[in-house]
Amino acid sequence: MYSPNMLKTYQACPQKYWFKYVEKISFPQKPSYFEKGKKIHALANYYLRGDDLSKLEKTLNDDELNIWKMLKNNEYFQKTYVNSEFDLSCKIGEYWIGGRIDTIVKDENNSFYILDYKTGAIPQNLEFDFQTIVYALSLNYYLLPKYSKYKINFVYIDLKNNKNHIIEFTEEKMTEYEKNIIDICDKIETYHPSEDIEYSKKCEFCEFKKICN
Repeated sequence: MYSPNMLKTYQACPQKYWFKYVEKISFPQKPSYFEKGKKIHALANYYLRGDDLSKLEKTLNDDELNIWKMLKNNEYFQKTYVNSEFDLSCKIGEYWIGGRIDTIVKDENNSFYILDYKTGAIPQNLEFDFQTIVYALSLNYYLLPKYSKYKINFVYIDLKNNKNHIIEFTEEKMTEYEKNIIDICDKIETYHPSEDIEYSKKCEFCEFKKICN
């Protein structure tokens, strides 16, 4: 099954994809790099399930507490809870795609909202980011047998800048997304590493640069 990270890695650099997902080469990363995001995601999941967070909130530093309050007060966070930390997948053509969605909420008109919290950078091209594509398609196939009419929206909650970035989906957009998935998965399935690699400035920041011939 292809995850958004796998597809984004291949899109950025097929050679990096080969090292990371085919040869299974990995390098340790500092836990502190992800600590803030993990805390906020965990708190959101517990909160939406109705758990008591009074003790957990006391462990947050000032920055984390401000971010958490910002998320709790977000207008989309107030909608009707459906599920959180939810694994979803679907089959597009011959390929399975999927991932773990932060939160799904809905309103009284059966408009569903995929919420994704970002404590760091927001993807540059939100509408065609593979996280957007995979999650939207997966939720669409999940809802198809359950509802006759519904609407899917994706909300990137930018906690760094206190902004919401909203994407509304149409049938035409879903068809376009399916084509994008099939196109990139076809390329992944037929890719073989080459010794003739075109280097760029971004290679200097890649963890695989020392083993990339």
